[in-house]
Amino acid sequence: MAERTYPFNTWYAVAWDYEIAEGRLLPRRICNKPLVFYRKKDGTAVAMDDACWHRLAPLSKGKVVNDNVVCPYHGLVFEPGGRCVHMPSQETINPSACVRTYPLVDRHRLCWVWMGDPALADPNLIPDLHWNDDPEWAGDGTTLHLKANYLLAVDNLMDLTHETFVHQGSIGNDAVAEAPFRTTHGPGTATVTRWILNQEPPAFWGEQLGKPGPVDRWQIIHFTAPSTIALDVGVAPAGTGAPEGDRSQGVNGYITFAITPETETTTHYFWAANRNFDIDNQSRTTIWREGVRKIFAQDEAILESQQQAIEANPDKTFYDLNIDAGGAWARRKVAEMIEAEQATMRRAV
Repeated sequence: MAERTYPFNTWYAVAWDYEIAEGRLLPRRICNKPLVFYRKKDGTAVAMDDACWHRLAPLSKGKVVNDNVVCPYHGLVFEPGGRCVHMPSQETINPSACVRTYPLVDRHRLCWVWMGDPALADPNLIPDLHWNDDPEWAGDGTTLHLKANYLLAVDNLMDLTHETFVHQGSIGNDAVAEAPFRTTHGPGTATVTRWILNQEPPAFWGEQLGKPGPVDRWQIIHFTAPSTIALDVGVAPAGTGAPEGDRSQGVNGYITFAITPETETTTHYFWAANRNFDIDNQSRTTIWREGVRKIFAQDEAILESQQQAIEANPDKTFYDLNIDAGGAWARRKVAEMIEAEQATMRRAV
């Protein structure tokens, strides 16, 4: 059996907040575990195993009645904490009749679940994606269902050299692949910083800036283990001070990613494209969302083909280039999380 590539003691985005609705059951597999989600009447979101205690029927095929979940097969009723409060044709309820529930928190327009030890589920550990709902920013996003391991998506975002080759004509040009970059890291984090100075902008950024001439362009990738990325991107007219910190003459976006393993070979890929200019223009918000959607469709095709090649070549391995430094550090941070969990489990035996 292949080794697990994702940790459990962390927060994973499972849905946009609007997807989990009052009285409606939403099934979704997270870390290879079938879960079901819904909201109570007070708006609190609930996550529990999508399997009845009795005969393992999927609870997601049942219904919500007075904030409780009713099994579709034999009618057992489970309250939001997972305890069975009704069994048909008997008054005594087996005290072991429970389904596991999971900490679930709304934050930054997403719902986040903690799959590991609930005693460690500190909401303050949810990665900062405040651009998604900050009133100083405007944006929108959606979800890709990616038929590839989630770490391939992390690799893709930590090395934007691929823009030159995958996204030529939109956000990519030859200058991206040749620009120098710097990689740094800290506890559970990695950052890749790239400045592309005094170059013609690619089509997308030229349209957003609306000014002719060469630009200074930045790509600053902020990774938080195991799978969240905030991508600080933008352009400003060359020589107006952006590399020194004055971005006032340019346009700036933050593209946020919450990348959640569904299984070892499939991924829930939540993204939002946010900007801090012309924020009241809904038309521009739509243009950004649809433009980015087309760009990520190109990534989707590459990553799914890569996953197929990995499965077809189990004897092959990856080789790293200089451009892989960010992804290598990201994978190392994930490996450290998994090793820490395994060490805790060994001590408990």
